[in-house]
Amino acid sequence: MRVLCIGDVVGNIGCRFLRSSLTSIIKAKKIDLVVCNAENSADGNGMTKESAEYLFNSGVDVITLGNHAFRRKEAYNLIENSEFVVRPANFPDGTTPGYGIRTIDMLRYNVAVINLMGLAFMDDSLDCPFKEADKLLKQIDTKIILVDFHAETTGEKRAMGYYLDGRVSAVFGTHTHVQTADEQILPCGTGYITDVGMTGTINSVLGIKPELVIEKLKTKMPVRFDLMSGGCKMDCILFEIDEKTGKTVYLERMGIK
Repeated sequence: MRVLCIGDVVGNIGCRFLRSSLTSIIKAKKIDLVVCNAENSADGNGMTKESAEYLFNSGVDVITLGNHAFRRKEAYNLIENSEFVVRPANFPDGTTPGYGIRTIDMLRYNVAVINLMGLAFMDDSLDCPFKEADKLLKQIDTKIILVDFHAETTGEKRAMGYYLDGRVSAVFGTHTHVQTADEQILPCGTGYITDVGMTGTINSVLGIKPELVIEKLKTKMPVRFDLMSGGCKMDCILFEIDEKTGKTVYLERMGIK
C-alpha cells in the first residue's frame, strides 16, 4: 500500500493549497491513504471542526494533531468522536478528549495510526512517549502501523525512530515546519523522516509574516501572528509498505509548489 503523510497545514492558506494539490498527487502516485497533521489548520493555530472538514473533503483520510490539539474548544467533540482524528496519545487519559490511536479499515487490511508528542522543549508534564508507544503496540493486531511523532528536537525524533524500528511501518516527525533531508528505511524496515515539513506560505516563518515573528523575538512582547500570503508549498512523504510484512519498501520525500 502507498501512504502519503503531509506536514503541518498552516491556516486557511495552507488548507486551500492542499486542496488544489492533493487530488493530482493521489492519482499520480496511486496513494491509498492520506495522513495529515492539522493542529495548525485554523487561522491563529489549533483545529476547528470547519478546518478539519475542509481537509477531509479535500482528500485527507486521517488527521493527526500535536501541542495545539486542544486550543479550540469547538473541536473537542470532533476529536472525541471522529474515528479519523488522532491526538497525541501521551496526554493524560480521562482528562482530554479523543484517542491517541485509531485503526482504519482498508477492507483488505487494517492500518493503525498513532500520534505521540515529544517532551524536549515541549510539555514535559506529559507521559513518556516511548513508554506510551510500548503500551499502544500491545493493543494492535495489524502489521501496518504509522506513527506521527510531534516533537521539537531531532535527537528525540531519531531516537524514537530507532526505538520503533521493526515494530512499526513508518515514523514521520512533525511540529518544526521545516522538512528534513534524512528520509531513510531504518535497518529493521521502518520508514523514517525527522520532520515531514509544512503546508503553507513559502516566504514566511513557519507560515507567519516574518516581521511579526522578528518583533516578538526582539521585544519579548505579545504579538498577533498573522498568516503570510504568497506562493505556497505542500511538504509530504510517500511510504510504500508491504502489506504482508508491514515493512517500508520505498519512500519518497516531496515538496509540492
